[in-house]
Amino acid sequence: MNINFTKPLLALCLCLPLGGQNVASPPAAEDAYECPMDHDVRSPNPGVCPRCGMTLIPWVADPREYAVRIATQPAALTPGRPARLFLEIVDPATGARVKSFREVHTKLLHLFLVSDDLQWFAHEHPLLDADHRFHLDVTLPKPGIYRVLADFYPAEGTPQLAPQTLIASGDAGTPAPISADLQPKDTANLHAELVTDPPVPIAGQKTRLFLRIKPGEGLEPYLGAWAHLLGASDDLIDLIHEHPWSAGGGPEMQFNLVFPRARMYRLWIQLQRKGVVNTAVFTVPVKNLD
Repeated sequence: MNINFTKPLLALCLCLPLGGQNVASPPAAEDAYECPMDHDVRSPNPGVCPRCGMTLIPWVADPREYAVRIATQPAALTPGRPARLFLEIVDPATGARVKSFREVHTKLLHLFLVSDDLQWFAHEHPLLDADHRFHLDVTLPKPGIYRVLADFYPAEGTPQLAPQTLIASGDAGTPAPISADLQPKDTANLHAELVTDPPVPIAGQKTRLFLRIKPGEGLEPYLGAWAHLLGASDDLIDLIHEHPWSAGGGPEMQFNLVFPRARMYRLWIQLQRKGVVNTAVFTVPVKNLD
């Protein structure tokens, strides 16, 4: 799923998704059910998605976009000091707080946080309180802007990616440019190599990413999928959240991505081996078609 933000960073305007990954076209009469995450996976009968494991749902013609509101305690966030985030999910039709959610990959809410220099990344799971707000305790490591992406599934809606922005006080300066980095990575207990096809991805066109893993044994599903990928453009305008298009617990898995623009994109790929969560970080340059 791709999400694109318009400038400036503080303007939380959600644009139409690029690449067609979130847009559902009418199904054939015999394909009445679809995966809420991967809309191209359809079936005439209820069941689960063979790609990501989510429960198939009746096809929805007009999914609505829900918003997330964040309050913090204390109100001003200070780098290095603990704070609590309160997240309220708002129904766009009524403006009321959403009270019921379905699980998305074993959790009611996934929250991704990325610093504006792309050096800090977190994938967290806030807890749902009795007042139907979520809360999360977090310590932001440095001054500056943080892009926040909430991944959730309202019981009366469809799976959502909703953005927000946090600011930690202090002089952050201008983030340094990031450079391409496709070098193999040694993580907690595995070695990961990323190969892209084409070698330099082209904005607006499908790119296949092959993640090759050593050792190839001992891999386990992590939060209901073989891997989770979060990608962020170097200006934090675009965020991409994907799961493998092809994977089976072996030494290679494939992601299919459409990068919206010609930028540098940092990718965090998380997967689990023998009970240990690994995060491999790569930076992919994307160009325009000549």
